Amino acid sequence: MNFFERIIYLLQQYGPSYLKGAGTTLAIAVVSTAIGCLIGFVVGVIQTIPVDKKRDSLAKRGVLGVVKAVMKCYVELFRGTPMIVQATFIYYGMSQVFDIQLGMWSSAFLIVSINTGAYMAESVRGGIISIDPGQTEGAKAIGMNHVQTMCYVILPQALRNIMPQIGNNLIINIKDTSVLFSIGVTELFAVHRSVSGALYTYFESATIVMVVYLIMTVVCSRLLRIWERKMDGDANYELVDTMGIGDQLRTSNIEKRAERRKRS
Repeated sequence: MNFFERIIYLLQQYGPSYLKGAGTTLAIAVVSTAIGCLIGFVVGVIQTIPVDKKRDSLAKRGVLGVVKAVMKCYVELFRGTPMIVQATFIYYGMSQVFDIQLGMWSSAFLIVSINTGAYMAESVRGGIISIDPGQTEGAKAIGMNHVQTMCYVILPQALRNIMPQIGNNLIINIKDTSVLFSIGVTELFAVHRSVSGALYTYFESATIVMVVYLIMTVVCSRLLRIWERKMDGDANYELVDTMGIGDQLRTSNIEKRAERRKRS
C-alpha cells in the first residue's frame, strides 16, 4: 500500500477512535479555558485593587498584601513550569505526598484550568491597566465604589481588549492537551500513540492527527473572530430614539401645556 492508501485504511479502521479523541481534546480545552478565564478574572481584579495608605486600615493593607503575594506566586509558578510537569505533579504527586486522590478527568480539567488562569490573570491585569484612569475617576466622582467601577465601567472595556488573548489561550489549550497522555487521558494524541504503536504507521497517523488539530484550531479561531465583531457592534453611529411610548406621550403633553401657557 502507498501512503494515501495507508491513511484511508487508518481512517476506516480507527476513524471513530480519532473522532472520540478529538472530542475529548475539544471538551477539555473549551471547558478548561472557560474556567481558567474565570480564575484569571478574579486574580487579575484582585491584583489591581488599589491600596490607600491614608484611608485603608493596617489590617486591610496587610491582608490584601498577603493575598496579592500568594496570587503572584501562583501566576509565576504556573507560567514558569511546563504543563506536562504540572500534570505529573498534580496527578501522581498529590496522591503520594498529600494523600489526595484525584481522578484522571478531574485532574485533566484542573491542570488545564489553573494553567490557563495563570496566563489569563496577567492578561486581565494588563487589560485593566490599559483603560484610561479617567474612567475610574469619573466613576468614583458619581459615587461608585471599586466593585461597581470594575463591574460596570472597567471590565466591560477590558473584556473587549483581551478577547484576542482568550481566543489565543483556547487555541493553545487545544494543542497542549496532548501532554495529558502522561496521566492516561485518551485524547487525540494518545489515540495517535496507540494506533501508530500497534501498526507502526507513525507518519500516516501523525498526518491525520495534524489535520484534525488544524481543523479544530481554525474553526475555533474563526468563531472567536465572529464573536469579536459582534462585540464591536454596528459601524453605524446614528442616534437611536430609545424613549418608550409612555415617555413620548409625557413629553408631548408637556410641550402642549407649555404652548397653551404661552398663548394665554
